[in-house]
Amino acid sequence: MTAVIAAPGNPGIGQHAELRPVDPCAADDVAALAGEVAADLVVIGPEVPLVLGVADVVRAAGFPVFGPSADAARIEGSKAFAKDVMAVAGVRTAHSEIVDNPAELDAALDRFGPTWVVKDDGLAAGKGVVVTADRRAARDHGAELLEQGHPVLLESFLDGPEVSLFCLVDGETVIPLLPAQDHKRVGDGDSGPNTGGMGAYTPLPWLPAETLTEIVEDVVKPVAAELVARGSSFSGLLYAGLAVGTNGPAVVEFNCRFGDPETQAVLALLDSPFAELLHATATGRLAEVDAPRWKDGSAITVVLAAENYPARPRTGDVITGAEDGALEGETLVLHAGTDQRADKALVSAGGRVLNVVGVGADLAQARERAYARLAGIKLPGSHFRTDIGATEVVVPERNSVAG
Repeated sequence: MTAVIAAPGNPGIGQHAELRPVDPCAADDVAALAGEVAADLVVIGPEVPLVLGVADVVRAAGFPVFGPSADAARIEGSKAFAKDVMAVAGVRTAHSEIVDNPAELDAALDRFGPTWVVKDDGLAAGKGVVVTADRRAARDHGAELLEQGHPVLLESFLDGPEVSLFCLVDGETVIPLLPAQDHKRVGDGDSGPNTGGMGAYTPLPWLPAETLTEIVEDVVKPVAAELVARGSSFSGLLYAGLAVGTNGPAVVEFNCRFGDPETQAVLALLDSPFAELLHATATGRLAEVDAPRWKDGSAITVVLAAENYPARPRTGDVITGAEDGALEGETLVLHAGTDQRADKALVSAGGRVLNVVGVGADLAQARERAYARLAGIKLPGSHFRTDIGATEVVVPERNSVAG
């Protein structure tokens, strides 16, 4: 028997999988569910259960798990840990400084700028970051984090367009997927506050093949090797977020899992059996599988967000138009923050509510299809960016001295 079981899932994945009301952060409950259904593969998606060590408990129960141990998941769970790994591995990243005392904040801010990058050192779902030329705004964000008991990470600003690269990693074996570009800020033209991501597209016609090879060879592989050397071997999906500037690629952050909105676009073009790649990673056989095959063309995903996102999003509003009209191979509507009422009405249940994916022969056609599909979906007060994948990207010319 073949089946997909999602815990806890949502109405979108519920169209394809059996839903179980299990807390993904409750390790013993997840292991018990795996035992009940005799799971051949357990995929732990979100970062919080990975950082909490759910993968360790499920592995100890004897099941193949796609997702790193708690020790390896620190690459996302602690930015200070990630910085240390990169320093030892010789990977370029922003200069940084940890501040854990409010009395030290002003002096530390004086050592950065004129564009300040202020981050929560822990998990913040992409929303704990402020990038600003306004020193007061940088200070306010840092002071707020410290008041909440969170250490603050200050970083130097990295120039150049951002690239997201997902890599399947099994120890020191690294297989890259297609590179994508995320759009983090809430408004058109990269305006407004940072979010978890408002849309993405793939592939990146402006990214030279040699730069992609450089990212894999000089960034991801050294980090994977350093984690192995520390006894924290990574097994799962390692995400590298980078800025490609005048001195080449530099790491903005690492994540320990697939993340949206890039995942939706990247996987829309995958032509290899997805489960086989995940299972090979989970069972230590990634080096034995063929490289992933990809469909021709481009894919884009646009996020439909609830009113007031990324602050306190309004929830409970009825969504219409998301359940029909999708064309196989052209558009797809994926659920993120949704729920279903007793009367079967689909309602919003989070900040980023839906991901609308468009696939086409080129990026222009993919954009046209995604936005046409999005136009038929109604959610009171919702908003989305209209410029995902629309801006021509210019890669800074390499610095011949530093490059």
